[in-house]
Amino acid sequence: MSLPFALTPGEPAGIGPDLCLLLAREAQPRALVAIASLALLSERAARLGLDIQLLPVAPSSWPPHPAPAGSLYVWDTPLAAPVVCGQLDKANGAYVLETLRRAGQGCIDGYFAGMITAPVHKGVINEAGIPFSGHTEFLAELTHTEQVVMMLATQGLRVALVTTHLPLREVADAITGPRLQRVARILHKDLVEKFGIARPRILVCGLNPHAGEGGHLGREEIEVIEPALHELRAEGLDLTGPLPADTLFTPKHLEHCDAVLAMYHDQGLPVLKYKGFGAAVNVTLGLPIIRTSVDHGTALDLAGTGRIDTGSLQVALETAYRMQRATSCKPQASS
Repeated sequence: MSLPFALTPGEPAGIGPDLCLLLAREAQPRALVAIASLALLSERAARLGLDIQLLPVAPSSWPPHPAPAGSLYVWDTPLAAPVVCGQLDKANGAYVLETLRRAGQGCIDGYFAGMITAPVHKGVINEAGIPFSGHTEFLAELTHTEQVVMMLATQGLRVALVTTHLPLREVADAITGPRLQRVARILHKDLVEKFGIARPRILVCGLNPHAGEGGHLGREEIEVIEPALHELRAEGLDLTGPLPADTLFTPKHLEHCDAVLAMYHDQGLPVLKYKGFGAAVNVTLGLPIIRTSVDHGTALDLAGTGRIDTGSLQVALETAYRMQRATSCKPQASS
């Protein structure tokens, strides 16, 4: 029997519950279990005018087959307070983290094949008195993983990040040789093991304009990035760079690579989101479990309106399915 995938709806006042219900209108190729409040999903379905049959399940009674169209398996996780669409309530901060804990621990314990997450609201969780910096860090701690890597992907482009949510003035100091090497090794390893690419070709961005212009616009390329890449190439990694980011994201370069490694958040992600916003997926690399996510936020103003697109969630699901298949197959040629 194939294991089901866990689906967490994220912030209950946002569009995550809506996405799960809209998705349930059509049958999925794999069984999905929404880890959420049954009452919340029932109320939201009524608000949206959706006739979705909610099917309660638990770890002792996992579904053997995908749910039929128009239905959704739910592992009931009670709310702390009633939800009003679009209105954050810190009382439900612990509820959000409990859905993530159940999904992540379920993957660790072998109950789930992987997990797909809808967006959370970091601010309201912190306002509840619970330190929380994001899904990635939460799952890294849960799985006792020292280093994880954020990668976004859309059709024809994958972008991984050396640094993620840092103020720009802190980025240069954060890019060290050991950190760059750890990130590159994780990216290479998961492209092989979770995406089935036998010999990944990775393009590496420089940090500075024109990749430092030979040291005239910064020396990080000369003193940090190039030496780190030299050592990685000796290990067998196929790395090209450091290249100027303003010309790296062009067809002549991208058609010959499997992923781009950007130095910081707004160096690589604006390009990817311009190319595929609403049809992109966020993947956490380096975890011992499969985790994918949507590429957008909670959209509080759209919760309960029905005026949303499930495209990113569908891509996140399809990516998780492919990653699970790749883990049990031999790597393919570069793509």
